[in-house]
Amino acid sequence: QVRLVESGGGLVQAGGSLRLSCAVSGLFSIAAMAWYRMAPGKQREFVALITSGGTTNYADSVKGRFTISGDNAKNTVFLQMNSLKAEDTAVYYCQSVRTGTWGQGTQVTVSS
Repeated sequence: QVRLVESGGGLVQAGGSLRLSCAVSGLFSIAAMAWYRMAPGKQREFVALITSGGTTNYADSVKGRFTISGDNAKNTVFLQMNSLKAEDTAVYYCQSVRTGTWGQGTQVTVSS
């Protein structure tokens, strides 16, 4: 069984920062991992991707503000979110790309 648990969400003022964590268990090694988000009434939206080799890519909407990274020793993937905007408000999910497994999500609310 593969399990992903997101944490680090919360309420933050516009312009502030949060760091989300995704703890992964049930995999012998972490391959590509991605972050997605889903705002109320909207489709799930790609946010960021990191490969096992450390290459990253981002949605245009977050490029320059968000950084995805991983700590293989801790089996954890992070999403550092800076310069947050109200439109970043969403439930954020991490995904194991290889297995297609999703976590339960963590709520990020950005107040203006």
